[in-house]
Amino acid sequence: MREREIEKKLIAAVKNKGGLALKFVSPGIVGVPDRLLLMPGAKIAFAELKAPGEKMRLIQIKRKGQLEALGFKVYCIDGIEQIEGVIDEINKS
Repeated sequence: MREREIEKKLIAAVKNKGGLALKFVSPGIVGVPDRLLLMPGAKIAFAELKAPGEKMRLIQIKRKGQLEALGFKVYCIDGIEQIEGVIDEINKS
């Protein structure tokens, strides 16, 4: 399965739960997560999408740490089977 297919499934699943999975781009700053997940009840998280078995690059790990230090949840999703669990965890926070 390709990263893009996982991303499409994530977008659809978030939308199905009443949320938005917005493409996240930050000009001038590399390594930011792929998607900003906005769920009902003002719940916010970030998602980095990878093809199965792929790992985050060092700069992505650094950005993940920076966002988590600010109190945000950051998920690395590399399989469609992870999507529902991630959404459930965001909604419980």
